[in-house]
Amino acid sequence: MKNLTTKFSLAAALTLVLGTIGAPTAQAEEAVPEHAVSFNAALTTDYRYRGISQTRAKPALQGGADYTNNPTGFYAGVWASTIKWTKDLGGDGNLEIDLYGGKRGEIAKDFTYDVGGLYYFYPSNGLTPSANTFEVYGQLGYGPAYIKYSHSTTNLFGTADSKGSGYLDVGANVELSKGLTLNLHAGRQRVAHNSDFSYNDYKIGVTKDFGVVTVALAYVDTNTALYVSPVNGKDLGKSTAVLTVSKTF
Repeated sequence: MKNLTTKFSLAAALTLVLGTIGAPTAQAEEAVPEHAVSFNAALTTDYRYRGISQTRAKPALQGGADYTNNPTGFYAGVWASTIKWTKDLGGDGNLEIDLYGGKRGEIAKDFTYDVGGLYYFYPSNGLTPSANTFEVYGQLGYGPAYIKYSHSTTNLFGTADSKGSGYLDVGANVELSKGLTLNLHAGRQRVAHNSDFSYNDYKIGVTKDFGVVTVALAYVDTNTALYVSPVNGKDLGKSTAVLTVSKTF
């Protein structure tokens, strides 16, 4: 889940800004393409979504594509990752596919918004209820800080009677120097009618853009020990370091 987790959440689409230094504002605005398309690929040591491993604490391959209409702020995208957790719950399948779309923009200087919907699709997952999940979300940002809330309109990732679950995500991505960003996050997953499965998660990390690739190193933790793989006995919410190498093109 692009984070039982952003689901890297996170779901996200590319905002492309092009400008010409020293050129008039009108010319810089004309340089921004109406339609922007990007692709991404990544390898991570552990796919953690909302603090919970989706891969039994094993590596995952990930990739996706994003489209943005710059004049309107509307966007859409698809993202996929290898997973293992559906088999842990007695189902099948080894793939997660996220389909998402929404609208983002600026309310005032440095004050942004992002609203949309995200469908988590698990082909051949075989679970009852199905692992497939749909969430609507809204985010407000100010400078590097943001607050986001995601609300499930279906059962949450195969949990029975969990429609109406919510995830609160608060964080900041602070630029420390050119190409180096400090990533801070705290989240609260509320599982409706299943309070024992509700928990908090945390992350602190750094991301470095090397040009050729982007490397992220993060410490991830939760306050729950209920998410355990029956296959290898791994505590899927245990604190860990996660290394991710990605490329956007």
